[in-house]
Amino acid sequence: MAGIQTASGEYIDSSWELKVYVEDLGEDAEPITLRVTGEQHIGGVMLQLVEKIGISKDWSDHALWWKQKRQWLLKTNWTLDKYGILADALLIFMPQHKPVILSLPNQRSLRIRVCFSGTTFSACTEVCKILGIRHPEELSFLKAPEEREKKKKKEKDPVTQEIFDITSLQPTVAREGQVQFGGVPPHFIGSPEGQDCYKALSVCQTGLTPEDVQKRYKPTSVTDKTAVHARWLDSSKSLMQQGVQEGDRLWLQFKYYTFHDLEPKMDAVRINLLFEQARWAVLLEEAECTEEEMMTFAALQYHVNKLSVTSDPMLLPQDPALQDLDEALSHLEVKLEASTPSEALEGIELEPELQEYLKVFRPRKMTLKGYKQNWVMLKGTNVSCYKSKEEARGEPSILLALKGCEVIPEVNIASQKFCIKLLVPSPEGMNEVYLRCENEQQYACWMAGCRLAAKGRTMGDSSYDGEVQSILSFLTLQKSKPQTSASAAESINMLALVSPRYQKKLKLKQLSPRILEAYQNIAQITLMEAKLRFIQDWQSLPDFGVSYFLVRFKGARRDEILGIASNRLIRIDLNVGDVVKTWMYSNMKQWNVNWDIRQVSIEFTENINVAFTCVSASCKVVHEYIGGYIFMSTRAKDGGLKGLNEELFHKLTGGHEAL
Repeated sequence: MAGIQTASGEYIDSSWELKVYVEDLGEDAEPITLRVTGEQHIGGVMLQLVEKIGISKDWSDHALWWKQKRQWLLKTNWTLDKYGILADALLIFMPQHKPVILSLPNQRSLRIRVCFSGTTFSACTEVCKILGIRHPEELSFLKAPEEREKKKKKEKDPVTQEIFDITSLQPTVAREGQVQFGGVPPHFIGSPEGQDCYKALSVCQTGLTPEDVQKRYKPTSVTDKTAVHARWLDSSKSLMQQGVQEGDRLWLQFKYYTFHDLEPKMDAVRINLLFEQARWAVLLEEAECTEEEMMTFAALQYHVNKLSVTSDPMLLPQDPALQDLDEALSHLEVKLEASTPSEALEGIELEPELQEYLKVFRPRKMTLKGYKQNWVMLKGTNVSCYKSKEEARGEPSILLALKGCEVIPEVNIASQKFCIKLLVPSPEGMNEVYLRCENEQQYACWMAGCRLAAKGRTMGDSSYDGEVQSILSFLTLQKSKPQTSASAAESINMLALVSPRYQKKLKLKQLSPRILEAYQNIAQITLMEAKLRFIQDWQSLPDFGVSYFLVRFKGARRDEILGIASNRLIRIDLNVGDVVKTWMYSNMKQWNVNWDIRQVSIEFTENINVAFTCVSASCKVVHEYIGGYIFMSTRAKDGGLKGLNEELFHKLTGGHEAL
């Protein structure tokens, strides 16, 4: 109902004027003035606005942004009064989806439309759906480091050389969920531009030079490693709320180092981007590795580079239905091997175990004692140590429950050192025990058993034999073979396959034969197997997957480093770099954030309490990391059948920041 206007032009009813700027009309356009009441719904305001603009177009993606409050007005059934909007509110009518430049782990750049109004988590999920990446919860967006970008000339920045425009490749509702054979999303197949973009996503970057590696920013200290995490966007807020503008550059990276269900048939893009992120972590020494391990990583890169030059991801399998049928029949044959019910029962009842003499070392303060020979048993998920085989019926001298523990390999092929370091959580902090094996086969069996036990699984698990073979393969890769052909080096620059430290240490004449020696052992594996092997070997490095933060612990006088991994928190001395304390998530009862003083407090079992303030990043980032890893640990329980539980993710990571 229109208000009654007096002679002076004023209205005497409850209506008032609301000014709305329309982004599509340009920056210099005057705002549209609407006459509204506080009881009017947001949906009605937008309808009135579109009528007054008078331009016939699809406005369905548009919404109102309240600039002063940095808030989207997405609840169209809410009234202006309910939102608290008055005449002085600065509202902008704009599209919710806008293009940004997305930098990927493989140094490629995309121009892609992202949602500016939903949470960053949902925007990332939407982007991953377009790119054909499953499990988007493992990735997130970082803001690009502005200072360094300004210093460099854009022409010299390899990231900006070629930008693939996929703003028009949005999957339609009808196509959602459809996946072609080989995991290629349908919207990449329809055009040459789409196919080129898919190749850029799924084929690794070849032709790297040592200069490409050297000019990438390399963190030189743990403090440098903490700087990157200040740039992670808040998953529970929208891009617009965090100051991201149309056309800005964002980085898409794997944030949580727990890679669920890597499937070569479905995850060509995901595996390639993960391989690239792993490769740069190794080349920039974000994850420390020995010289032998570096040669193994170089050999795998060499193999991937060679095969990538000729690979075409658009060549789909000839007859996938027949391949699947062959696999199904082979599984059926295995199940039918037990000819009688009693044989099948025997197989179920026998729980495999390991028991033999190993050398055991338990480091304690103020002791010089070395390894002692013990009779060691791995049964279920427990390790028991006895002084001799005859005493195995009595009480063990050492009993370790391996579930939730950390299993660290300590291997040196040249000196025939095959050690397994077990870090077992206890109320006091951490029990540390070393098991030393005599040979590779023994080491592979015990290492595989301990790794499974740490995950709460036994050697009866179907993955045990595969784990043993994987460990033996990795050991074989590290062995040197005397005869190699340097001519195999071809055009691949060997120096670009190792980190700058080894580029300086080893000359090309020394480096090429060593890489080719390791390469002889993997020359027969496929491209996808080589990428997966690289990822697996990266995961086995001692400091893999630790994200570092500069913090100040409650009661401490100086800053320290907090490392956050997929299963534990680590307190690290900033000056020396030594691990002071480790706390396992499995012992965590609850964690909270005092948003007023920006302090994170965590309560563990046995009345252990830890509190700290964050120095290098917002405490929301730390809170989100911890909650995110706990969310990741819940994924395997439903076998992925229920899909992604976004609500649970936000419950664990969102927090309740003080207004």
